[in-house]
This record gives sequence, structure tokens and C-alpha cells, in this order.
Amino acid sequence: MPLPPLVEPVAALSAAESARTARHRVLAGLGDLGQRRLSAAHIAIVGAGGLGSPAVLALAAAGVGTLTVIDDDLVEVANLQRQVMHRAGDVGRRKVDSAVRVGADLSPETQVVAVAERLHAGNAERLLAGAHVVLDGSDTFDTRAAVAAACERLGTPLVWGTVQEFCGQLTVFWSAPPAGLSPVVLGDLYPPSTVGEPPSCSAVGVLGALCLQVGALMATEAVKLIAGIGEPLVGRVLLIDALRARQTEAPLRPAAARDADAAATTPPPLAVADLEAALASGAVLIDVREGHEVAAGAIDGSVHVPLAAVLADPASTAARFDGHRVVVVCAAGARAAQAARALRGEGADAVVLAGGMAAWTLAHDRHTAQTAVAR
Repeated sequence: MPLPPLVEPVAALSAAESARTARHRVLAGLGDLGQRRLSAAHIAIVGAGGLGSPAVLALAAAGVGTLTVIDDDLVEVANLQRQVMHRAGDVGRRKVDSAVRVGADLSPETQVVAVAERLHAGNAERLLAGAHVVLDGSDTFDTRAAVAAACERLGTPLVWGTVQEFCGQLTVFWSAPPAGLSPVVLGDLYPPSTVGEPPSCSAVGVLGALCLQVGALMATEAVKLIAGIGEPLVGRVLLIDALRARQTEAPLRPAAARDADAAATTPPPLAVADLEAALASGAVLIDVREGHEVAAGAIDGSVHVPLAAVLADPASTAARFDGHRVVVVCAAGARAAQAARALRGEGADAVVLAGGMAAWTLAHDRHTAQTAVAR
């Protein structure tokens, strides 16, 4: 269902802006009224990189009245593969200056406010105050946590996207949504106790074209929220697997409600001491960590299926191991619990290895030490 629009419209568009946005104004559901809402809107974009670049381009072209772009970085030559707002001549210059230039080139009536400041927990609320919608395309989890916390306090909807290698995620967090919707925040998707810093783009790479796709989808979510059209991704996570050309979605509920349901249906975790017997009985061990984690050490005989792949298509993963009990392992247990829940939803007999790799490594090291002493 469409949500109420976030912004009161301007009284009228200029003749030049009416002509420039003519293809928007004939869209059923958006129309002249929606376009006037976009003209009145203020959107903040955190990060002028792989996701922020296409979002700035799309939202300026869409006729958004004010764009605040927050980034303290300079353009590097390696950025140009995916950060399409910048040009070779921009290398060494401030990223936010590119936003000002392209905004003026695309939409002379859009005001682009350049904030060359690193956002952190101490300044996030000040930098984001006044925005109707915030888009987060930043590149560290610390920054994302600061953005999310500020949006929670302000009650501002947060369009959240991320890309790594060939996979993307997109959702909308909102701590104060309209009546009938449950508040959903970053901690409902990534509980603070489970979060580590993901590997950087320089370490694992990222598909440039996928950044354009996710950034454009983020801009679309912002337009829908501002104009009050369509079905925004509140309570849903869009999962994109670029290599397989698949887009799927998973429901996202508040952690408290989800935990209450899970407590009644979740089987107890499998103790590390019982793993060998379970495998001997035909169980399959799935490791849902990232590739760089598995490369650093894994349990013999485990099958590597990253969490994103499980969540993108749990039915296929469940079918792959049909007839076998599935034991899921990650670093400490949180990601394994997500994967096991998704697999049980497809009818699989899936349990979590208690304590994850941390517990298994400890038990393995103790066994090795005892064996050495016995010899």
C-alpha cells in the first residue's frame, strides 16, 4: 500500500522545470502533484561514492529541490570504475564538488549543498536534521551505525543500500513510520553484537554496474517516500545476485517480535561435541561466513554457502541438501541463526552449531593439546 507523502508540494513549478520534468508529470500516480512534492523535498545523501553517485544523478534529474551530499573524501583514479558522478579530471578534488557540478548540469533549479565533513556519531544528527529522507551509501559500518542512530532519533526514513562483490542489499529503515507499520531499524537486520567490519572494496572488489543499479533503486525508494506512491521497502529487504540475474526479497520484522516467534519454534543448537556424530549420521555442515573468513580456516568437510546466497534463495539451498539434516556454522552464531531460520522456512531440518567457529576452534585446540600430552 502507498504511504502518506512526506512533503507538502510547492505551489507551482517554473515553466522551465515543468518542461524539463514533463515525462514525470504524465506518470500515473506521480503527476504534477508528485513532481511538486519532489521540488519541495530535501534529501540527504551520505557518501558520494559508488552508491551516492548514481543516487545524486537520479535525484537531481528527478527535480528534487535540495540535495545535501556529505563526504569528506577526494576522488581517486580507482573510484572511476563505479563512481559515475566523477570524471578523470576530478582526481584529487573533493567528491562533493562533483555533486555540485552534476546537479547544476542536470537540474539548474536543484540546490546541492556540499558538506565536506566526515559524518560520525557526534555530528550525524546535526548534519542530517531537516532532511525528509536520508540515503546511506557510506563505506564503513561505523558510519552506517551513526547514520542509522541519528535517523532513529530524528524519526527520518533511511534508505539503506550496500554492495559487495556481485551482491547487493536494499531496504528502508524507519523508527517512526505511519500508523499500521512496525518500526524497523538497522539493529533489526544487523544486531550490534553480530556486526564486524566487512572487507573493503579494495580487498574483494565490487561490480561497478551493480553500484549503479543499487544506487538507482535507492533513489527510486526516496521518490516513492516523498511522493507517497508505490510500496516502499519498509519491512522488506531486497537481495540482488548480479551473477545469476536474480532479485529476491526477505521480510524484515522488529527483532523483538521475531525473537518471540523464534523462541517457540527454534530447535536447540547442536553442541560442538555432538558434531562428529551428526556428520557420521549423514548431516551436512554449511559454513555461511564470507570467503575471506573461510580461507583463514574452516571445518573439514563443510560446504561454503555465504549467508547472502542462502538468504537470496533459501529454497534452492534447502533443495540442494534435501533429506539431510543441515548444521549451520558462522563465526559465533548470529549469521548461522539467520540462515537456519530461512532454511527451516523452506522445510529443511536446520540447526545452528553452538558457539560457531569460535567454540569449534577452542574444542579442536584442546583436543590437539590433550593428544600431544598423551603421546
